[in-house]
Amino acid sequence: MNQIIFWLVLLVVLVVIEIATLGLTTIWFAGGALVALIAAAFGAPLYFQVALFIAVSAVLLFFTRPLAVRYFNNDRVKTNAESLIGKKAVVEEEIDNLKPTGLVNVKGQEWTARSTNDDVVIPKGKVVFICAISGVKLIVEERKEGE
Repeated sequence: MNQIIFWLVLLVVLVVIEIATLGLTTIWFAGGALVALIAAAFGAPLYFQVALFIAVSAVLLFFTRPLAVRYFNNDRVKTNAESLIGKKAVVEEEIDNLKPTGLVNVKGQEWTARSTNDDVVIPKGKVVFICAISGVKLIVEERKEGE
């Protein structure tokens, strides 16, 4: 009876966490707890319940999570800094990774910038493309218009 209560409490806690976060983080373990709860209700030994919990959680996590993430997050809109990737920026201060200096202006905002290549110095006034974001720095590269 104690094992049934344990799995039931664990199941409820995991479901509540999932509802609170909506991040597809604990639902897989809630499925494992549900299977372990059913096994406990049928009188399975504790080691079997734990093994079921681990196995079912792992199977759900590794095989269904990628599908769920793909279908539940496909309408997510990039916001804030994420939306800058792929955009153009103008160099306001020479970008030199070895010094380290660099400032760009994108959409009227100034950002600290670094080049994708440490050997390249990008002079002031050049147009660069934003490749990535690392912390609060934009990672940029100089390209020709057709590239």
